Formats: sequence, structure tokens, C-alpha cells
Amino acid sequence: MSSKMMLMANSLTHVRPLTCATAAAAAAVYPSRLVAQPPDLIKWVKIEGGFVHKSIKIAQGDSFGLGLVASEDIPKGSDLIALPQHIPLKFDGSSSESENSHSALIKLAQHVPEELWAMKLGLKLLQERARKGSFWWPYISNLPETYSVPIFFPGEDIKNLQYAPLLYQVNKRCRFLLEFGKILKHELENLKPDDHPFSCQDVDSSALGWAMSAVSSRAFRLYGGKRPDGTRSNVPMMLPLIDMCNHSFDPNAEIVQEEANSDRNMLVKVVAGKEIKQNDPLLLNYGCLSSDLFLLDYGFVIPSNPYDCIELKYDAALLDAASMAAGVSSPSFSSPSPWQQQILSHLNLDGPNSNLKVTLGGGELVEGRLLAALRAVLSNDEEAVKQHDLETLKSLTVEAPLGISTEVLALRTVVALCVIALGHFPTKIMEDESLLKQNVSPTTELALQFIIQKKSLIVDVMRDLSKKVKSLLAK
Repeated sequence: MSSKMMLMANSLTHVRPLTCATAAAAAAVYPSRLVAQPPDLIKWVKIEGGFVHKSIKIAQGDSFGLGLVASEDIPKGSDLIALPQHIPLKFDGSSSESENSHSALIKLAQHVPEELWAMKLGLKLLQERARKGSFWWPYISNLPETYSVPIFFPGEDIKNLQYAPLLYQVNKRCRFLLEFGKILKHELENLKPDDHPFSCQDVDSSALGWAMSAVSSRAFRLYGGKRPDGTRSNVPMMLPLIDMCNHSFDPNAEIVQEEANSDRNMLVKVVAGKEIKQNDPLLLNYGCLSSDLFLLDYGFVIPSNPYDCIELKYDAALLDAASMAAGVSSPSFSSPSPWQQQILSHLNLDGPNSNLKVTLGGGELVEGRLLAALRAVLSNDEEAVKQHDLETLKSLTVEAPLGISTEVLALRTVVALCVIALGHFPTKIMEDESLLKQNVSPTTELALQFIIQKKSLIVDVMRDLSKKVKSLLAK
């Protein structure tokens, strides 16, 4: 990877500098705030008409750095935090905005692909960070100076990630930030000072990376303003103080939205979903996400993530090799019969607009489309296959719909795919674990934790499917 692709060590100098630290500093376990002594965020929220439960405080946690903690027991159902509509930071790119600098921001946002939505709100965040007297400065000054997401990793630790789908996304984001930095410079170079969205300050890919990471790691998609038909738009927004709640798949709090009785504005609230004990952190569920997204967007790895999966490509030659290893003498994935090809087409695994990405792990263990394809192609009995609908063929809980021998071959083929997948990694789990025990940098530790989890997931899939095969053969 070139030095340009290993973003983001440059810093900017201006009245309120959009400083981004070096990649090494960016991986600090507890990154400092943008300002050494930022304003009291709880006090600011209250002054602005928000509500904060008297038993909530900001404290340093053991695992996630600064977060919200209960200073005494809080009953289930209690309102913990409430933000009136004007406190969340949001940017919907509405062309109805009349402010010139905002119009320039809208034009810039049009260059951002929808999948990188965090950059659109990131532009608004940078604008407010650069603006003297910004309403949101008390909030922004409390944001971390750096983020531990992979776009800030040193090149060696990007290599340590090893997993091709994640590496693709990291490289894609880095390329986008570098190109978008050039677009931004071109769009803004001839603007009048009053029209400049960032108060005439230079914004490079380093600052863009900081802003995109700040948003992706802290923003929530919630209801925005009302449309003419009465429905509400879905808008990403940054929620001061609320975004200091850390993540758990077993949260003790939840976000709700309700309309205020007085002015019909939306209140964003955090409510205790269960009794919260003294010294317990306030925890929200960020979503049932894969380890890829947690690392890409949030900069952390959750051990034994039950929603993690690995991506594979439905490749006929690879499946022929895997099924031969499973004991199939003459596999036909590369040359399916017309009726089998029709089923593959229905599964969107064949044809010009097919989606060849399949997954292992997560809730399904084997993605239904892959399982149905294996069952259909490994069976030579057209009549037996067509007796079942696709949903039945896709379900692992439906035991051996095409007979035990076909089922055993299908599951063994998946196990062989796992063996092949493990063989593509340059290191073994034991090597990674040995390196992890050494005194490694925080970014190296994150990369190793991620890749150990991916490899362990593959091993777990192999173990679970082997148990199913053993059970089938016993019958």
C-alpha cells in the first residue's frame, strides 16, 4: 500500500485547527478530546433545554474510554437523557437552504456516494468545527481528537487485517477521501470568503477522514422533519451526550423518539430498558453488525460476535474442488444441467445481474442461497428437488430434504470451502495469538483481534457442520 493510501497524518493550522494526529497517536486506547479542558457537556445539554438524569455522570471506563455511568441505582423505565430538536447535529442536504456557505456544502455533498453517508454529515461537522461561535462547539470540543478505525492504521497493520473484503473497503474509503479532498479543493478555491463553508480554512483528506470517522462512530439514523404527506424522513444525526453511551448486544438503555406536546418537535430520548445498578455503564445496541462494520465504522472488535460472518464468492471451479475434497467423484458446478441452472438463476447465483457474494457464520451458519445451490447441484434427482420450494432448500433447520447422502455431501463441501478459506490466510491462529501476547501497538492489537475472530469463526462453522454430518451418518 502506498504512503498516500495510509491516510492521514497531516494536520491543519488555523484559528480553530482541524488537527488530526499521526496514525500512531490515532490508535491511542483513550484518545484525548479536541480541547484539553472542554466545556461540561452535561451542563450544556441542560442549559439548552435538554434533560439529564441526576444519577448520570461521564467517567473513564475500563474498555471503551470515556462513557456514561450511573452514579446510583436507576429504576427501569426512567428517562435518562432527552434532547430537544435543536440539539442534534444533522445535515440532510436540503436545497432549500439559503445560506451561501451551506449551499456550497450541499454541492460538495452531492459528490459523496450514498454508502459513505457519514461523509455528508461529516462536512457539516467540519463546518461547525471551523466556525467561530458555533452553537455546537461545546459538543464538538468534547469529541475525540483521533479515531482507531482502519483508515488511520499504519500500512503494516492494514496488511495484518488479511481479510480481503475488509481490505477492499479500507482501500475504497482511503481512495475516496484522497479524491474527495481534490474535488473539495477545486470546488472551493474561487469562492468568496463569505461563501466558504469552512471559514476559508484548508480541509485535506486527513480532516475529511477525521470527520467521516467521527460521524460513522457516533451518529444514529433517526426520524427527521415531516414530509408533505405526513411521513418523516430518515436522517443521520449526531446526538450530544447520548453518543457517549457504549455498545452492548445486551443493552440496559434504548433510544426512543416522541413528539413534544407543545410544538410537535421530535424529542430524542434515552430510556432505561432495565434497572441500572450503581457504577454500571449506560449501554446501547449499535446494531447486529458484523465485525467488519464494527471495526470500519467504530474502531473496535467484539470478541465472539454472534452476528459476524465471512464472505465467499460463489465460484463454480472452487465449488468443484471443494466437493471433490468432500467425496464427489464428478462434480457439476461448472456445468450444471438446465434445470439446475434454472434454480441457480432463481437464487440469483447465475445470470448477468447475479449476486455471487455468499456468507458463512452469523445466524444462518450457511447462507440459505449457498445451501440451496449445493443441495440442488449435488443431487441428480430433478423430480426430488422440484418437490421442494426454494425456502425449504435454503433452510438448514430442514434436515436432509433431498436425502442423507446429498445432505452429507453438501455439508462436507462447505467444510472443504472453510479449509480452503483458512489456507488463504498468510498466518495461523496460533501465530496471531502468540504475536498478540507481545507488546504490540494498539492498531496491531486491533488487527490481530479482528483476524483471530474471523479465523475462529471459520473453525466454528467447520466444527458445527462436522457435528451435523456425524449426526446424519449416525442415522
